[in-house]
Amino acid sequence: MNKPADIVETALLEAARNTARTLEIDFDIEKLQAQLGPRRVDALVRVGRNGKLAQYAVEIKKTVHPATLGPLLLQLGQLGQQALLVTRYLTPPMADALRARGIAFIDAAGNAYLNQPDLFVWVTGRKPAEKRIDPTTGRGFQPTGLQVVFALLCNPEWVNRPYRDLAEKAKVAHGTVGWVMPDLQRQGFVAEIKGKRGTRRLFNQTEMLAQWVDAYARLLRPKTLLGRYYIEKIEGWQDWPLHEHDAQWGGEPAGALLTEYLRPGELTIYAAKIPAPLAAKYKFLKEPRPGHTDIVEVRKPFWNFPAHPDHASVVPPALVYADLLATGDGRCIETAKMVHEQYIDRPVKPA
Repeated sequence: MNKPADIVETALLEAARNTARTLEIDFDIEKLQAQLGPRRVDALVRVGRNGKLAQYAVEIKKTVHPATLGPLLLQLGQLGQQALLVTRYLTPPMADALRARGIAFIDAAGNAYLNQPDLFVWVTGRKPAEKRIDPTTGRGFQPTGLQVVFALLCNPEWVNRPYRDLAEKAKVAHGTVGWVMPDLQRQGFVAEIKGKRGTRRLFNQTEMLAQWVDAYARLLRPKTLLGRYYIEKIEGWQDWPLHEHDAQWGGEPAGALLTEYLRPGELTIYAAKIPAPLAAKYKFLKEPRPGHTDIVEVRKPFWNFPAHPDHASVVPPALVYADLLATGDGRCIETAKMVHEQYIDRPVKPA
């Protein structure tokens, strides 16, 4: 059951079975791969009861992980109140998290949450009949491949660089680029320009970024963590001399610097190693103590190219965007949208 249509059909069938005795709800697929205003959705679904119909715009996800909740909430938020998540299986904690945020969903195991003026469905705790297998997304979206994709997202013109140069920028082995590029071509993200043999370009960068953000949160981000520490307070973090220690801000402080919108709840620093002078000055502790409850996390960079000169103190905007979404926090998600609009949709060009 890996095809999107199969997931939708199975989920709707189970939802109908679970509500047949009490609510007698009709679930029908109106159209697969539909256009809804400026957005393309995976399906349009009609839910009817007592002659009243409601239309949902479906976002299909084969699997849903806690680490990818932020990107998912952003995608569903763009569909508005008519959004409906359809997936193979949601654990009870994930179902509770989605319900708490008012996100309608159904899964192929029969779990569901719908909340309309004349319709309320809440089913949780049902287990899938088959063992879940995470979908394969191609070698380009495995951990080392993600480093190559990140370098290309930050610098699309590098798609024409020699593999050895691109490998150096992405901090991977030369051979890694050799198997990532054909995979990106297979997925339609890279192609040769007609009439210009040997000249490539990136295509569908929006989907490429979305797929990277999802895979990054699950596969690469956990590998970057060097440590989480507790300090007295994060106020005054703007004055920390990160540049003296070959470090940059990521996550919430980076989002705050780029947008002037967010007040960080915790600090993220990217550095090759724990900046010992900073750790000593601000008394990094491995365990919380009274008066030391604010959090600083240190992560290692997985790229080898300089920051934009206008924003030398922060990591590339694509990473700021991904790390903010990975928090799952509503205000961080709003900040991520601003970063996307200001620095990814309309990237800042070097002078």
